[in-house]
Amino acid sequence: MRPALDLLRSLPSLPEGPVVDLGCGAGAVSEALRATLGKDQQLVGVDASAEMLADARGRYDDLVQADIATWQPETPPALIFSNAALQWLGDHEVLLPRLAGALAPGGVLAVQMPHQNDAPSHRTWLRLAHELFGVVPDDVPGILEPAAYHHILAPLGEVQLWETTYFQVLAPSDDGHPVRRFTEATFARPLLRSLDPERQAALNAACDAAMAGAYPASEDGSVLFPFQRLFFTVRV
Repeated sequence: MRPALDLLRSLPSLPEGPVVDLGCGAGAVSEALRATLGKDQQLVGVDASAEMLADARGRYDDLVQADIATWQPETPPALIFSNAALQWLGDHEVLLPRLAGALAPGGVLAVQMPHQNDAPSHRTWLRLAHELFGVVPDDVPGILEPAAYHHILAPLGEVQLWETTYFQVLAPSDDGHPVRRFTEATFARPLLRSLDPERQAALNAACDAAMAGAYPASEDGSVLFPFQRLFFTVRV
């Protein structure tokens, strides 16, 4: 939750209008977002997953099932807040101006995304998948460099842009290296989905060995894992 809360703490004042949690998932950020609401403001959750929205029921004033790549609000929002979701989408050069253009005057687009693709935790998956099986996935999450976002956002309004590295202590795992286990459920999920179980097991084993060198475990088996995230807000 800390990256989401850090993004919330950076928000400027908001105009009237609904607050939208874009890619809301099960609603983990809903309580913190609700604390930002002014009088008569509605909290709206948007996600493509019916299962996630079922878990989020009761946490929002309204829930919308939609592809967040093409979603359009019915009422101009005061805030479109997206926490760790837009990295799964491409064409940010088109997406971000479209989202900003949907805001109410003075409204804010606030986004947080992992910016970890150049770290060993992520590069190792791609390198080994290519070396072992010739796989070059085209649907792993990815984002642009910070300067590219400044170029996209600066014409739209008042921009804040920054990065933070969070140091997470990952607990020991009896089923592989903690960093491999952590990243297989997020970054590597599309990659593993493209392989049969036997190849998945082989790739996991190779990643365990490589991660052990990049992220040494402490005596108790836990690992200190640096994870970089990119943030921006733009007030139109």
